[in-house]
Amino acid sequence: MATKKKSVSEPTLVIVESPAKATTIEKYLGPGFTVKASMGHLIDLPKSRMAVNIEDNFQPEYITVRGRAKLLKELQKDAKKSAHVLLASDNDREGEAIAWHLNNALKDKTNADIKRIVFNEITPPAIKEAVKHPGEIDENKVNAQKARRVLDRLVGYNLSPLLWEKVKNGLSAGRVQSVALRLICEREKEVEDFIPEEYWTLEATFSKGKSNFNAQLVQYKGEKAELKNEAEVNRIIEEIKNSACIVSDVKVSEKTVRPKAPFTTSKLQQAAANRLGFTSRKTMQIAQQLYEGVQVGKSYVGLITYMRTDSVRISKTALDDVRAWIGKNYPNELPAEPILYAVGKGAQDAHECIRPTYCQYTPDSVKEYLSRDQLKLYTIIWERFVSCQMGNAKTATTSVDILAGDALFRVSASKLIEKGFYQVIRLLSSKEDITGNLPALKKGEELSSSHSFYPEQHFTQGPARYTDASIVKTLEEKGIGRPSTYAPIISVLLDRYYVTRSNKQLVPTLLGRTICKILVEAFPDVINEHFTADIENKLDEVEQNKIVWNTMIADFYGPFKKRVDEVESTQKSVKGFLDESTDKVCDLCGKPMLKKLGRFGYFLACSGFPECHNTKSIPLAKCPVEGCDGEIVARKTKGRGKEFYGCTNYPKCNFISHFKPIDQYCPKCGWFLVEKFDKKNGNYKSCINPNCDYLHSADDTSDLEIDAGENV
Repeated sequence: MATKKKSVSEPTLVIVESPAKATTIEKYLGPGFTVKASMGHLIDLPKSRMAVNIEDNFQPEYITVRGRAKLLKELQKDAKKSAHVLLASDNDREGEAIAWHLNNALKDKTNADIKRIVFNEITPPAIKEAVKHPGEIDENKVNAQKARRVLDRLVGYNLSPLLWEKVKNGLSAGRVQSVALRLICEREKEVEDFIPEEYWTLEATFSKGKSNFNAQLVQYKGEKAELKNEAEVNRIIEEIKNSACIVSDVKVSEKTVRPKAPFTTSKLQQAAANRLGFTSRKTMQIAQQLYEGVQVGKSYVGLITYMRTDSVRISKTALDDVRAWIGKNYPNELPAEPILYAVGKGAQDAHECIRPTYCQYTPDSVKEYLSRDQLKLYTIIWERFVSCQMGNAKTATTSVDILAGDALFRVSASKLIEKGFYQVIRLLSSKEDITGNLPALKKGEELSSSHSFYPEQHFTQGPARYTDASIVKTLEEKGIGRPSTYAPIISVLLDRYYVTRSNKQLVPTLLGRTICKILVEAFPDVINEHFTADIENKLDEVEQNKIVWNTMIADFYGPFKKRVDEVESTQKSVKGFLDESTDKVCDLCGKPMLKKLGRFGYFLACSGFPECHNTKSIPLAKCPVEGCDGEIVARKTKGRGKEFYGCTNYPKCNFISHFKPIDQYCPKCGWFLVEKFDKKNGNYKSCINPNCDYLHSADDTSDLEIDAGENV
């Protein structure tokens, strides 16, 4: 059928996903265009059942999402009054599926010409260009989304009931989330198995004129300095304390520092976590706001391009824009040719990198229009993109060796000698870029020594627990999930209480570890990174029309379902395993209290349930205050609900700790131990008694408080 030639005067309905985006785009398009929001999926699989017809080649059984029927009818009415309908959902698999469902729901209700438009940024030129060149829905992309949806439904709706039967009601398992949980649990096992070893470092102060500087011992008697205890350190100090201090070597090396590629989704989440302390979910929420549009002066502007991408590709328009801005503001840092970055293997490359839509909107120029967090995220996006098209920087590092008897001390200092792309780097700057200055030193000259030595005790650090940044990096490197799924994976694990956050680290709960153990032992071929990465590759092949989606599903489902049935008949139930008897008695009915696991962790519940609903917090330790027979439990402050630990005899006893007690007591004073964390020492145990030195960090300050607890 011939496509109608569109007239400007004919009414056109544009359907996007979110109201914020609709507001921005409607202002750009002007009269004749109505822009409405679908609010995401209007048609999807029901939540209450599997809704996949296995006998009919795994066809999904779609329904109108509960609560969305009214909105769908309104869109159908709007479409009926329009000559043209443009489906403008996001340019990814989910967005393509939304457009496909909308097309099916609208085509029988209107005579309008229904087309698909896509864009990477919400700016007047990009939107108007997309409207001028409407296209068709990409069926292959829809099939890839359908395959992922059906596969996840088959895995989840087979594994979750298995967990309900064998472990605990209300649990869930998923193809990708279970692999991420496995990674976190395996890392926790490494953390627990690690045995720290003591070692020492030694620094000494040297002088030239009025300049003082410290250098670290690196060799002793020609061997690498490996100091295992304080006695070794003291012996070396005694031997060298009166020795002459001679500069034995001075080396100056220059290093070229190239700018980094612009952000992809995973790299943005990592940078925002490391630099700004944002969770992955928070990063994506703020990026969505910047993408959909904010009020800048009298204009509504989409400040960044689409934030779900694994590509570093930059459009010619964007290159022209950024090079013009650099040429005007930093002409000496403009390379002769644009800098192109290699797109990673396996990247879908459907979108550009994450970048500012206009370089002229510098962070300083828009800061009054953005919230504090919006400005921070926009700043690192702007800095990374603009700097990626600027000249290299150059550093000079001076390394000085100093001999004091048989001891060799070394000190290094770096400085920028050519700023290059660092001209625009502020928030993204690294502390390692400049490491201080040294006085001018020559080989053979003698230095003054104040005989000041600074020995310091350390313990080797075990593997670090995953953080938002490091788990996203690992998921990306292993090919697990896609840019749109990194943040939801972490959120699901936290929401289900399979994982908790401690000092920004992801720590598996006993529930999470129990589920992981069962799934990995029962389904080693499914709950592993290689299977999950292979599925992502096959979904890409579906999108490229290389394989048929339901054939791919059939190849997986037969062996998988057979294994599910085997496990169901052979796996021993551990139901109630997580419930523990206690010596506590219910103060309402006198029956024993049980330690149970709920959505938010462990708690005490009366064994007389459902007749008695009494519940209490779990005692974590005995109150250390002399004469008090209370116990320490987790509590929360009013307002933001920050957790702390206090005595059950409050207000009679006002003991408060901001560190969580562990099930161990100090052998010196009998007070309970807590786990603490700092950047210098990592995780370590310490006695909560401020007057006891057992396992205290050298620079530890206890958070013990005895107060009235007014905010409790």
